[in-house]
Amino acid sequence: MKILGNEIKPGMLIEHKSDLWEVLKTQHVKPGKGGAFNQVEMKSVNKNTKLNERFRSSDSVEKATIDEVDFNFLYSDENDYYFIDQKTFEQISIKKNIVGEKGKFLKEDLNVSISFHNEIPLKIELPNQISCKIESTDVALKGQTVSSSYKPATLDNGIRIQVPPFIENDDEVIVDTRTIEYIKKV
Repeated sequence: MKILGNEIKPGMLIEHKSDLWEVLKTQHVKPGKGGAFNQVEMKSVNKNTKLNERFRSSDSVEKATIDEVDFNFLYSDENDYYFIDQKTFEQISIKKNIVGEKGKFLKEDLNVSISFHNEIPLKIELPNQISCKIESTDVALKGQTVSSSYKPATLDNGIRIQVPPFIENDDEVIVDTRTIEYIKKV
């Protein structure tokens, strides 16, 4: 689907210069001379390179068609994560480098949404909030009354986050998977 240069927004996937690009930032610029343009910072999905490009409002670019399919996480091995489609019972595997750090949040039977472009998996969307157990955390210092005093903690999956002083070892907490931050105690 073709879109105009001024319709490009962060988070979109576009086809440009025979590659697939994820839009990171956009800035609409109106110079004193000449026409307005959209300054776009993009990251290549395939090559992991960045590109800054100017698109005039009259330019058109191809917006990539993305199919999102719901899957359940099954298991992982040294290189891949394995998922199953609950409707068709089709199993797929995705390389660990595509999933990245979010793979540590995957637990058996967790529902995830996987984005495909031309039947190639691009990225995985976890639920926004996941329950995790605190494996270890530092002891809170008495007399620390500053409301924003957080302490480091390690989750049962190995990810380190900041938690409030009242959180202790073996507590269940809710973590935001988008920002990897503490939300609340269960």
